[in-house]
Formats: sequence, structure tokens, C-alpha cells
Amino acid sequence: MQYQPEPTSLNQARAAFQKIWGYDDFRPPQGEIVGSLLAGKDTIIIMPTGGGKSICFQLPALLQTGLTLVVSPLVALMENQVQELRDRNLPASLLHSQLPTAQRRQTMQSLQQNKLRLLYLSPETLLSKPVWEIISQPHIQINGLILDEAHCLVQWGDTFRPAYRRLGTVRSALLKAKPANSKIAIAAFTATANPDAQQTIKNVLQLQKPEVFLLSPYRSNLHLQVQTVWTPRGRRQQLLNFIKARPKQAGLVYVRTRKDSESLADLLEAAGYETAAYHAGLSPESRRKIEKAWLNNDLKFVTCTSAFGMGINKPDVRWVVHFQAPLLLSEYIQEIGRGGRDGKQAIALTLISEPTGLLYPEDKQRAQFFQDKLRSQYREAQQLAKKLPVKGDIEAVSREFPESAIALSILHSSGQLTWQDPFNYAIDKSAQQKGEKQNFTAAAEMAKYLKHRECRWQFLLQAFGFTKEATSMRCGHCDNCR
Repeated sequence: MQYQPEPTSLNQARAAFQKIWGYDDFRPPQGEIVGSLLAGKDTIIIMPTGGGKSICFQLPALLQTGLTLVVSPLVALMENQVQELRDRNLPASLLHSQLPTAQRRQTMQSLQQNKLRLLYLSPETLLSKPVWEIISQPHIQINGLILDEAHCLVQWGDTFRPAYRRLGTVRSALLKAKPANSKIAIAAFTATANPDAQQTIKNVLQLQKPEVFLLSPYRSNLHLQVQTVWTPRGRRQQLLNFIKARPKQAGLVYVRTRKDSESLADLLEAAGYETAAYHAGLSPESRRKIEKAWLNNDLKFVTCTSAFGMGINKPDVRWVVHFQAPLLLSEYIQEIGRGGRDGKQAIALTLISEPTGLLYPEDKQRAQFFQDKLRSQYREAQQLAKKLPVKGDIEAVSREFPESAIALSILHSSGQLTWQDPFNYAIDKSAQQKGEKQNFTAAAEMAKYLKHRECRWQFLLQAFGFTKEATSMRCGHCDNCR
């Protein structure tokens, strides 16, 4: 398939959309988003899961000469999207640490020869020496940097995937190496970002007057329920009763840790159900196998951590159970969003222990563990900051201080450090520390939601900044409204 050099009109985009994907027309606001990206504007897009986000950046990338870099958090997510593009013979590829050497070499060669339109990679791979050396060559034309699942920058950027915090200087560093008048647009896509998270994304990525597209996460076919259980045994019984009542339906059971996914899967299998534990510790082959079995309905449900679901599109999921509540509302709304994408009825059930937690202290302990770990990471970062050179190169500093990557990202999020380019930082000793509170308020908000007595959808809309829609909201179909 030949690509026109620079079509910019929306009509041409629509024609390509019909030709490649076979759809008649865009769903609003897909057309406006495609237009914004074709015009080279910075953009933030918040759109519920299953809303057709990926097409919004894939299409503009294919219609332009040059390369669009797609920063994606999970290998499974990249593989699914790249496979779909390749099935349509489109010039897309991916790079991640688990790739076979020959495949990696081939992709690097295509990159060097300007043969790709879309390249999917993690923030860590983007900032790795071999990749950076190629993309910063003057002859490699880069049109855009897309941050897919941008909420990961907020959820993981401080303490888990510190490379996210260095993405803001990628554009300026690349432009220095490119011909004059080169432009690189940045777009951030996610299904969930409250106003604070949107601000963090804007600041970290250094977006310039971004166009913002906000779509309400409300889904009238998704019924929210929170159920109190008194003991661990009661929780298991509730889950078994719930699954037993829905023998032919596809679903998901979410837990918080790898260990929990394995022990719960064993328990369900002992009770005669076919399921599989899915978590980030599995090999890519095992993960693909489980995803495939679930997509083909060979497995009715998967017992999984938050690693499952991003970018996996199965329209007929009738139920999502949180066997353990997520720690953050943004995780919750991501995960329940996997239910009922076909517009038919779906249930999202969360099981929680009673308020005192006396008979079932685990939920409280889990939340406490999360808070304590966060506090100690912030404390350690402040301690380490005293030893780190005021200015430095992350590679050299990491060799001397193995824990420094996380410390640097925490200092960045608390306003005490700036990245001069993706590899060099400067610490400002006089800056006031800020930022730690945001994660704690986020955790408190989840607890508040679970105890909420009024319309649950109203609470969620309010929390994610849809104040106008929330004002008159009474969904009529959550457990509280009913």
C-alpha cells in the first residue's frame, strides 16, 4: 500500500480510515482528534476504554511521512497493537527487552532506513543508548511522540517506572539534532485522569497549549456494586456464588498481587472452575496463551492483577469482580471499563471487608503497606539527595548509587530537580518539597468511594472532574441508587 506524502485534510484521513479499517466514518470525537494530530498540535485525550483511542494516533501516523514514536507501558499492549497493524500490512514495529536478537536487529535497521511509520516502545527502551543514537540522527524524521495509557506516568512514574519522568525533555533534545523548522507534536492518551493527573501529564511532558478532549467515563450499561464481606471465607464464598450464577458469561477477577492471583486461581480450580492466574511475572508466551484462550472463550474468566486488560479488546465481558479493591480510583475505573464494551449489560462488583476490619484485617493491611512503602521511598529519596552530585548524568550516577533512578524521579515530582535533557539532571537544593500528598489523597479517595452511600457514578464523575455531568446525576442502576 502506498502512502501519500502529506495529506492533511480530514477527508483524506476519512478515506484512508475506510480503506484500511473498513469503517464508514469516525465516531465523535475521533475526527477532531485526528485533525488535531495532523495539524501537529499537542493534545491530551481522555476517552473511556473501548472508545477507539488507538486509531486516533495510528491513522495520522500512517498518513504522514516520517516516524511516530508510541510510548507504551506493557509488552502485551504493544504486541497486540502491532500485530493488528501488521495484519493490515502497515509499516509498524516494536522494540522491547524480550525480543529475539534477529527481530531486534531487523527493526533497528528499518528504523535507520526510515522505513517505519509507527514504532512502539517502552519509556526505558526509548531512552536506551542504541535506540536514542538512531532516533537522534538528523535524517530520521520524527513527527510525533504518543504516550499511550498516559495514566501510567502518574501512577508509576515516581516509584516504579522512573523513566516516565524523563520524557518531558525528549522533544527538545531530539529537535536540537534535527533540521531547522522540524516539529514534533506530543499527544497523551488515557482512559482515566482526574484534573490533578491531567496537570501532572501536561507538566511532565512539557505540553505546549495542548488541545484537550475529555469524554465522560459514564456507561449506562455498567452496574456498579460494592459488597461487604466479614471473613476471608465469606469473601471466597461470595465470589464462588457470583461465578456459579453466571456459568456461560465471560468475566475477569482482579486481585492486587501475583501471589494472590496464583492462590485464588488454585482455589477456583479446586472448586471445579477453569481459570488461569495472569500477572506481570509470566513469560510472554504464557501471557499470550492465556489472553488467546480468554478471547476465544476457551477460558470464561481470568484471575489477574492490573497487568491484564490494557489494550486487549473483548466486547462481551459481562462481569468484572474486584476480589480485592484497587488502591486507586484510576485503576478501578480502568479495570471496570473492560466490562460491557458491546453496550450490553455488565456488572462490576467489588468485595470489601467491613469497616472495622476486625475479622478480616487484610484489606487494611494492604492499603497500609502501600502507604508505608510510599512514605519510606520518599524518605529514602530525600536522604539519597544529600549524597548525589547536584548535577549529573543518570548513567554514571546509577552506577555509583543503584537506587538513584527512583530517588531522582521522586525529587523531580516534588519539584526539587529538573531534567536538562533525558539523561542529565540538576538538583535545586533550595526548592521546597511538594507532591508526596497527591498519592496519599488518591488512596484516601478510593476508600471514600467504597464507603459512599449515594450514586456511585456521580462520585466517579465528580472525582474525574466531570462536575457538570455529576450535578444532576442519579444513575439509577448502581447498588446505592437501587
